[in-house]
Amino acid sequence: MSNHHGPNPSRRTFLQTAGSLVAATALPDFRIPSVFAGGSDLIQVALVGCGGRGGGAAANALSTKGGPVKLVAMADVFADRLNGCYDNLSKSGQADLVDVPEDRRFLGFDGYRRAMDCLKPGDVVILTTPPAFRWVHFQYAISKKLNVFMEKPVTVDGPSSRRMLKLADEAAAANLKVGVGLMSRHARWLQELQKRIQDGEIGDVVLMRGYRMHGPAASFESPPKPDGISHLEYQIRRFHSFLWASGGCYNDFYIHHIDHLCWMKNAWPVSAQGVGGRHYRQTPEGVPFVDQNFDNYAVEYTFDDGSKFFFEGRCVDGAKGIYSSYVHGTKGMAIAAKSGDCNGPSSTYRGQRPVPENLIWQSTDRGNPYQNEWDVLMDAIRNDKPFNEVKRGVETSVVSSMGRMAAHTGQEVTYDMMLNCEHEFAPTVDKLSYESDAPLMPGPDGRYPVPRPGLNPNTEY
Repeated sequence: MSNHHGPNPSRRTFLQTAGSLVAATALPDFRIPSVFAGGSDLIQVALVGCGGRGGGAAANALSTKGGPVKLVAMADVFADRLNGCYDNLSKSGQADLVDVPEDRRFLGFDGYRRAMDCLKPGDVVILTTPPAFRWVHFQYAISKKLNVFMEKPVTVDGPSSRRMLKLADEAAAANLKVGVGLMSRHARWLQELQKRIQDGEIGDVVLMRGYRMHGPAASFESPPKPDGISHLEYQIRRFHSFLWASGGCYNDFYIHHIDHLCWMKNAWPVSAQGVGGRHYRQTPEGVPFVDQNFDNYAVEYTFDDGSKFFFEGRCVDGAKGIYSSYVHGTKGMAIAAKSGDCNGPSSTYRGQRPVPENLIWQSTDRGNPYQNEWDVLMDAIRNDKPFNEVKRGVETSVVSSMGRMAAHTGQEVTYDMMLNCEHEFAPTVDKLSYESDAPLMPGPDGRYPVPRPGLNPNTEY
């Protein structure tokens, strides 16, 4: 789904817009040319989730080398998202690789099935809906013997994490290739930095720091639901605001620093404790925000050897912006992400001051990690190389969730506690339809529940 902030269409307008496309889905099965994954034969792609991430992933897929690729099916639950994504791709420089006529553009909560049904075993499906739906879509992709690219996070709670680990094993047993959109691992400068750290260039890692601090972004905060749209549709459109849909801003925004810093350490933390708060929870006009996010988070992760990883996140206008990550060792320190989620150059230094006279190494690579991750996936498909990033994607998502839960409950949360937590945010996600209540419904006051550290010590709301 995209980060669209424009007016939300009414349910009636949505259904009217969708009418012709819904009718098209009643056609008999589609005869897509037969393909198989291997050599340089055509690989067909279906896109499930047509927001900004989906469109970007589709463009990366179509930009891979080594053999022909074609986008042949698309699906979303919102007509404006689907049509906008299709228009952008069909008007791009890759228009000749976009073969998605109206009868292969699917609307509805079951659209993912119909899009994947257009593919043959060995083709690729892109899963870029909010992560709440990831296990449902992945499960169907495995049953269709499809290779997969899925966006991060891949899970948001304990039950979905355990489910995805099981599906990861099933995909590996079926020799399916699966990429996860944690592109930091495919940034050449971070790959080189990780090797240097593991080779001891800055000594033993004792401390890491990550910061993502900027103003409100995407659907971090949400005003009350407007009339004419269901709670379910509203929450999916504004998925960053709701824990069931995305894990909130903590999981969706902060996972990249969490992922690549744990990679630098080559370990996952065993516990987390943290704080956070809601400070500015209404518009300048006094309209209350109804999202479940804290405005700021500060989480201390602890590794088995006692070393620490501090992460700080903030979405507040006017406050100091910091968006970078650092690694400290017994002999020196490193800048991992110079800016953003994983932007270089990365560098290492003698001692703990990153000044020019202490510089040991600085990266020079300027490649595109978003394209790199697709190039690796497609190479694995065409040349039958083992490739399955799901387990790591789940582990990163669990570490993100344990930090979020620690801040939201005011408790220390271990990795095992998070993985085995029984609080499932959306237990009926595989059964949702346009007529369904949302997994999170408002109380009698019309407000959605929010985290209350200390008052709710076992669950996040």
